[in-house]
Amino acid sequence: MPGENLTRDEAQERARLLSVDGYEVALDLRSAVAPPSADGSRTFRSTTTIRFRCAEPGAATFADLVAPHVHSVTLNGDSLNVDRVFDGARIQLDGLVADNELVVDARCAYSRTGEGLHHFIDPEDGETYLYTQYEPADARRVFANFEQPDLKAPFDFTVIAPEGWTVLSNAAQKGEPEPAADSAQLWHFDRTQPISTYITAVVAGPYHYVTDTYRRTLRDGTELEIPLGALCRKGLAKHFDPEDIFLVTKQGLDFFHEHFDYPYPFGKYDQAFVPEYNIGAMENPGCVTFREEFVFRGKVTQASYESRANVLLHEMAHMWFGDLVTMEWWDDLWLKESFADFMGALSLVEATRFSNGWITFANRRKSWAYRADQLPSTHPVTADIRDLEDAKLNFDGITYAKGASVLKQLVAYAGRDAFMEGARRYFKRYAYGNTQLKDLLSVLAETSGRDMREWAQAWLRTAGVNSLTPQATYDAEGRITELAILQEAAEAHPTLRPHRVAVGLYRRTGTAGPLARYAGAEVDIAAGVPGARTVVEELVGYERPELILVNDDDLTYAKTRLDEGSLATLREHLGAIDDPLARALCWSALWNLTRDGLMPTRDFLGLMLRFAGDETDIGVVQMLHTWSRTAIIHYAAPEWREQGCRELAEGALSHLRQAAPGSGHQLAWARFFASVAESEQHLQLLQGMLAGRARIDGLEVDQELRWTFLSPLAAKGLADETVLAAELDRDDTASGKRHQVRCLAARPSAAVKAQAWASVVESDRLSNALVEATITGFDQPGQRELLAPYVPKYFAALERVWAERSIEIGMSIVRGLFPALQSTQETLDATDTWLRATEDRAAPALRRLVLEARDDLARALRAQRCDIAAAH
Repeated sequence: MPGENLTRDEAQERARLLSVDGYEVALDLRSAVAPPSADGSRTFRSTTTIRFRCAEPGAATFADLVAPHVHSVTLNGDSLNVDRVFDGARIQLDGLVADNELVVDARCAYSRTGEGLHHFIDPEDGETYLYTQYEPADARRVFANFEQPDLKAPFDFTVIAPEGWTVLSNAAQKGEPEPAADSAQLWHFDRTQPISTYITAVVAGPYHYVTDTYRRTLRDGTELEIPLGALCRKGLAKHFDPEDIFLVTKQGLDFFHEHFDYPYPFGKYDQAFVPEYNIGAMENPGCVTFREEFVFRGKVTQASYESRANVLLHEMAHMWFGDLVTMEWWDDLWLKESFADFMGALSLVEATRFSNGWITFANRRKSWAYRADQLPSTHPVTADIRDLEDAKLNFDGITYAKGASVLKQLVAYAGRDAFMEGARRYFKRYAYGNTQLKDLLSVLAETSGRDMREWAQAWLRTAGVNSLTPQATYDAEGRITELAILQEAAEAHPTLRPHRVAVGLYRRTGTAGPLARYAGAEVDIAAGVPGARTVVEELVGYERPELILVNDDDLTYAKTRLDEGSLATLREHLGAIDDPLARALCWSALWNLTRDGLMPTRDFLGLMLRFAGDETDIGVVQMLHTWSRTAIIHYAAPEWREQGCRELAEGALSHLRQAAPGSGHQLAWARFFASVAESEQHLQLLQGMLAGRARIDGLEVDQELRWTFLSPLAAKGLADETVLAAELDRDDTASGKRHQVRCLAARPSAAVKAQAWASVVESDRLSNALVEATITGFDQPGQRELLAPYVPKYFAALERVWAERSIEIGMSIVRGLFPALQSTQETLDATDTWLRATEDRAAPALRRLVLEARDDLARALRAQRCDIAAAH
C-alpha cells in the first residue's frame, strides 16, 4: 500500500517536528465473537486521541493507520475530509499548531496473519482469543499513531470486550470492569510509562490465568512488589506449568535487579502464551507475549525447558534494554536484541538450573549467526536500515546471535565489572528515552577507561566472520617450537578483527583415557593484513597435543578451523573429550567444515552416528540431529543420498534402542528416526508403534509423538486422508489441526500438491499458522520429482505474492517455497535469471530473500561436489 513502508528519512523529519504527550486508545472488541462478513473479514472499532506538540507551527506531517475504513478525523476541533486526508496507510495533517489534538475514529481489521490484532477461534471449544503483535510497525493496524520508536508517549487504554473475558494491557487494570451493552464489559487500564508504539499490547479472551507475586528488598531498603501473571488458552490449561514459569521469572528478576540496580519500571508482569504466534516472543512491557508451543502438550527434553527459560529471560532483559531505553531507529536494533540475547544467556547460566546454557549458545545460537553472516545479505551488527521492509528482515542471526557473541567478546575486552557498571549508568542516564550506538559507547568508555571506537569499528560496523586456524611446529622430541593462529577473512568481507581467545591443548591419558586439556593460554589476536599470524608464546615447549582448540571456552565470534592432526584426533576420539563445551565447539567446527564444502557430508554423518550416542548434553544431540538432516537432504551426493538416509535411519534406530528408557535422549532419537525413516521395515515399525503392536521400552508414544510418526507415513502414502481424519478426532485441537494440515499436504500426489500450492499462493484464506503448516507439508525431501514442476511457478508468482500479501505471509511463502530441493545448476540458473530480470523493479526486501535462498542453494551444490569427490 502506498505510504505503508515508512522510511528512515521520513521518521527523522517527523521526530524533528513532533513531541508526543500522550495517547488515549479505546478499542471495542465485541465484534470478535460475532459472525464474519460475507467475505470472511472481521473488524472492530478503534478510537484514538493523540496529544502532541509541533516545533514549527504551520508545518505538516502525517499519522499512521492501516484500516479498511475511517469514520472521522478531527484535528484541533476541525473535522477533516477523510477521503482527502486518508490514503489507507497515512493520515495527512496540515497546518499544525504548537499544541495539537488529533482524534481518529476508525474501523480496523482483525488479523489472521499474526500482525496487528490477531483473531483466533479455538476449534476445540469454539472460544475466541485475541492478542496483539506489532514489531516493527503494526500498531497502526489497531490504532492511529506515529509509528516509529523514538516518538515515545504514555498510553491510556480502554477496552470493551465480552463479559467473562480476561483483558490485559501493558499497565495494570484500573478498578473493576464496568457493565457495557451487549453483555460486555468496559476495562480501564492505568496510564503507562512513556513507551514506543511497537511495544504496546492488548490480550483478550477467556484465557486460563494464574497469578503470583515477586518480592524483593532493593539496595536502598525499598520493598519492591511485582504482581505476576501467566496465561494460556483454556484448552491448554491441563498442560500448563505456571510454577516453572514463575520460578524462572523470579530468578530472572533477582538477577537483573542485582546487576542492573534499576527497579523493574513497568508495574506488573504478565506473560501470555498465545496461539498462531509468528515469532518466539515479544517484549511488550508488563504484558509479554510468547508462542503457545512453549506450553508443552507432550513429553519434551530438558533442552526444550532450557529454550523456554532462555526466551523468558531474553524478553525480561528487554524490559531494560529496549523498553526502558529504546533505539532511535531500527539501525540500532542490536541495542536491544543483542543485549537481550547475551543477558538472557548470562542470566540463564548464573541464575537458573540451566548452568550449561553457554553450550547451547555456542552450538545453536552461533550456528544461526555463522550462517547469516556468510549470506550475501550479511550486514554489520549496526545496520543500514532504510525503511520498515529493511527492518523486518533484520531480525536475524546477526542482530541477535552475532551481536550477543560480540558482547561476550566485549565483556572479555572491557571487563565484566566495567560492562555492568556501564549498563547501570546507561539505564539511569537514558531512562524512557532513545539512544544511538554512540551513547552506549560513551558510557562504556567511561566505565572501562578504553577507547571503544576501534572496537566498535571492527565488530559493529563491518560484516563477515573470520576463521581462526592453528599452525604448530614441533622439535624432534615432539615439543611445540611454535604455535600460531592464522586469522583469515572472506574476500567479500576482508576485515580482520581483534580477538581475545583461549587456546587449549588436549591429549588422552593412556589409550582409553579422556581427551582432556593439559595446557592453555589466553591471547589477544590483533587485527592486521590478510594472512596475519599471532604466535602464542605461552605454549612453546609443551608436549605435542592431540587436539588444538583455538577458541576454547568460546570467548570470541569466529569459525574455528582444525589442523590436520586435530582433525584426525576428532575422527577417532571426539567422544572422549571430557569437557562438554569443548565437545560442542568441536562439533560446531566440523559442521562449518561440512557447510563450507571442506568435509564430505558422509564423513560428518559418520561422525554423528559414531559419537552422538554418547553425547551427554541433550541440546547438542538435538542440534546434531538438525544438522544431520540438513546434510542428508541438501549436502549429500545425490547418488549416495538414499544410502546415506538408510544408514542414518539404521543408526538412529540403534541409538534409540540403546538409550536409557524414558530418557530425553530416547525421545530425541525417536523423533530423529521418524524424520529419516525411508525403508519399508522402518515405516512398518512406526505404524506398529502407532497401533500399539510394537513398542520400545520406556518410550511413551504420546499425542505429539504420534503426529511425529504420522508425518513420514503420510509422505510415503501410508497415512491417507481417512487415517489423518481419525487422528484429528483423537486430537481435535488447534495443535492437532495444524499437524493434520501439514500431513495432508505431505501426501505424495500431484493433486495434493496442486491443492496445497493453491491454498497458500493463490488464496489468502488460511491463517499464518496453517500457511506455515501447509508449506512444511508441501516441501518433502523424498518428493523431488513431484515438486519439480513448481520451479517456474514459484518465480512467476513471486512479485504478485509480495505485492498482495502481508510482509509476514510474503516472507513465509518466499522462503518456504523456494525450490531448494531441486538442487541442480538449472535451478541456480533459473534463480539468477529471475534476479537479473527484476533488478530494477522488485522490492529490495523480496530480492534479499531470494538472494539468500540462492546462496543456500549454491552452498548445497558445493557441498555435494565435495561429497561426490569423497566417493572416488
